[in-house]
Amino acid sequence: MRVLVVSWLLMWLPLPVMALPDWQSPEGLDAEHLGQVLNTRTGEWVGAEQLVAALADQPAVLLGEKHDNPDHQALQLWLLQALQSEREQASLVMEMLRSEQQLQLDQWQGQPLPDDPALPEKLGWQGWDWSAYGELVRWGLTYPERLLASNLSRDEIQAAYHEPERLDTSRYSPEAREELGRVMQRSHCDKLPEERLPAMLAIQQARDQRMASVLSAADTPGLLVAGAFHVRKDLGVPLHWPAAVAEPVVVMLVEAGSDLPHADQADWVWLTAAQPEQDYCAQLR
Repeated sequence: MRVLVVSWLLMWLPLPVMALPDWQSPEGLDAEHLGQVLNTRTGEWVGAEQLVAALADQPAVLLGEKHDNPDHQALQLWLLQALQSEREQASLVMEMLRSEQQLQLDQWQGQPLPDDPALPEKLGWQGWDWSAYGELVRWGLTYPERLLASNLSRDEIQAAYHEPERLDTSRYSPEAREELGRVMQRSHCDKLPEERLPAMLAIQQARDQRMASVLSAADTPGLLVAGAFHVRKDLGVPLHWPAAVAEPVVVMLVEAGSDLPHADQADWVWLTAAQPEQDYCAQLR
C-alpha cells in the first residue's frame, strides 16, 4: 500500500527543470529578474520553467533575439530542448536560412550529420556566424519533423530592392512606419540616402511576410527564431499573420539595462545578461 501511495504522489510532483545555461555575456549579471520572464499582460515576473509551461500548448511561437548576444542563442536551444521534453516540436523556422537552402535542409533532415566545417558547407551557410547558430541548426535537423528556411533568396532581395513595394498602410500604423524608418537609418549608421529608404523598408516588409507565411503554414507546434524587430507585434511578422490562423505568441530576449517591450510589442520578455555596448559605426565616422 505504501508503494502505491508513493507512486501516486510522484505522478503529481513537478518534473525536474533543466538549469539555465551559464551566462556568457559579462554585463547585467546583478540585474534584478535576470533569467526571469516578464508576462507583459499581467506585469508578473516568472521563472523560465513557467514560460515553458505557457508555451507548451501554443501552435506558433516567435522568439526574438539580439543577434550578437551568445546568451540568446544558448537560451533558444534551452527552450527548444525544454519544450521537446513536454511535447514533440514539429517545426523550427530560422531567419538565418534562405529559401534556396531548403533543398539541402530537406536532404539532411533526420540523417546522420557530418562534423564541422562540412555541415555548413553542405547547407550553403553564409552571412551568419555558424559558431552562434550551428547548434540550433543541428538540433533543427535532428529533432523536429522539419527545419525551415524563412529568409528571402538573394534574387528576391534584389527584386524587392529594385522594385520596392510600399509599406502596407492597412497593416503598419503611422508610428510603426516612422519607427521602422528610424531602425533602417540606425542600422545603416544614419548614412542611408533618403531615396534608398523605401527599398530597405520593402525588403524588411518582404522578409516579415515570408516568415509569417512559412511559420503559419508549417506543421505545429512551430517556432521561429529571428531578430527582435522581426517578431515585434507592432512592427514585424505578427502584422502579416493570416487571420484564419491562431495568433502566434511573441517572446523577446532582452538584455538587462535595455528598455523592456510592452504588451503591444511582445507577450513575454526574457531578461538576459548583456554584451558590452559596441559602436559598429565608429569606423565610418
